[in-house]
Amino acid sequence: MADRLHYGYLDTGGLYRALAWKVQKEHLEPNNLADIEALLSRTSLQLIADHNSFAMRMDGQPLVQTELRTSVISQLASSIAVLPIVREWLLPVQREIGKTGGVVAEGRDMGTRVFPNADIKFFLEADVNVRAHRRQQQLAEKGQAVHLDTVRDEMIMRDTRDRNRKNDPLRPDPQAIMIETSEQPLEKVVDKMMGMIADRL
Repeated sequence: MADRLHYGYLDTGGLYRALAWKVQKEHLEPNNLADIEALLSRTSLQLIADHNSFAMRMDGQPLVQTELRTSVISQLASSIAVLPIVREWLLPVQREIGKTGGVVAEGRDMGTRVFPNADIKFFLEADVNVRAHRRQQQLAEKGQAVHLDTVRDEMIMRDTRDRNRKNDPLRPDPQAIMIETSEQPLEKVVDKMMGMIADRL
């Protein structure tokens, strides 16, 4: 959709993955608030426009995307995402990107917290088994062989954690357009969203 609109694409989950990567690198426990707070105080995270996306720099160094897309980092990112200090720390980083407009932002609290005044909001849903299969295929394309049951169990665990977190839980914004994607191919979903954007904007 960002490609079609010639907008920048912001994957906010990548920001949490970046912090999770640093937590893992420094061998910190995600539930140790003092350590996490200290880490944030000495961390800089920059987003730099790169064609239609944003490249991340952690403490001045570029991050390797393949290192952020492992199942271990996914679970760690979900664990630190429930921490209010982490969410508050990342909020201005995300909002800075949105100031200029022309951005398609993806994330679990985009419409409810980060960009509550977005021109249009979508909330995509799919059966957990379908989602797990899609995720397994993504990992396989990156050379990571993970059993489907493991992917599904981790996904359910993450969903439960995100829906029940105290700050900015996973939920659709009342203004969001709900789209069920289980039986629809990617292009059809994007076509539907583009049609709705054309009708509204």
